[in-house]
Amino acid sequence: MSRILLIAAAALLVTGCTARESQQTTTSGGPAASAAQNQSTGPGCSRSKTGYPQVDLKGAVVGFSQSEKEANPFRTAETQSIEDEAAKRGAELLYTNAQSDLNKQISDIKSLIDRGAKLLIVAPLNSDGLQPAFDAAKAKQVPVVTIDRKVTAQPCTDYLTFIGSDFVEQGKRAAQQMIKATGGTGKIAILLGASGNNVTVDRTKGFKDGIAGTPGLTVVAEQTGEFDRSKGQAVMEQLIQSNPDITAVYAENDEMGIGAVTALKAAGKQPGKDVKIVSIDGTRNAVQLLADGSYTAVVESNPRFGPLAFDTLEKFGKGEEIPQTIVISDDEYDAANASQKLANAY
Repeated sequence: MSRILLIAAAALLVTGCTARESQQTTTSGGPAASAAQNQSTGPGCSRSKTGYPQVDLKGAVVGFSQSEKEANPFRTAETQSIEDEAAKRGAELLYTNAQSDLNKQISDIKSLIDRGAKLLIVAPLNSDGLQPAFDAAKAKQVPVVTIDRKVTAQPCTDYLTFIGSDFVEQGKRAAQQMIKATGGTGKIAILLGASGNNVTVDRTKGFKDGIAGTPGLTVVAEQTGEFDRSKGQAVMEQLIQSNPDITAVYAENDEMGIGAVTALKAAGKQPGKDVKIVSIDGTRNAVQLLADGSYTAVVESNPRFGPLAFDTLEKFGKGEEIPQTIVISDDEYDAANASQKLANAY
């Protein structure tokens, strides 16, 4: 399904979804909307290097390719942030949703170009597979900013830049929360995210690296829950049967963690007490469970990309050099601050 949002320059001023940039990444302090950027190694990207024409954001046609349906709170907040910022900038936004179908996302992006998009924001479904879409954009000199999931294509050649979290660091922070909650002793089950993207790989690596120096913590099971609540619940039900002595769960997103809570309660266990649960995202449902005592910790993955994405496109249009990677800042929730910070969750 696609829709066109024609947005006037005098649209409503959006609160809670603005971003601020600084010269170093921050990891705490304030709502999820805060942001920071770091330049990766290698040269930056500019119009002088790409030969792309100047595009004024005000009144420009901007295409947004969403990868998955907005049933997941992360995707809902992500799309809303893009729409809100388009409104703020007076842009015309063309929207498509690939519904978790890679071929559809390729077709969606080509369709956005055919419909007149002069700038593109893409939330990739997978790290691989979008090259035909990038080639189509490049042929029409349409700049592409990617958000959330990193692609294996070349920055400043196939796309301009990637805006997203440091997923390895998220995993390490989750590991620190797990060590703190368990006292450094326990048997951990990992609910892996979807295969085929860097988020799962990096969050797994970060967590395992983070607990590597704590011999009392061992990973006794790991299985994919596809970033889905019902699948996370089903996997947790199986793991409880095969590993009844599990004392901790690391879920690579909140939806799977919430599914694990349901499975544990059905098995007569007390999540957050009998079994510690640490996950990544920062959704309101997970933070509420944390505030209620049925969860252990949540490392935020900030979905509010709109301000940084449009700032980046604006800077590029003005001829400024932009970095290959822009890291958005992520907050953190635990038992001590969950109630206080609940309003910041999405």
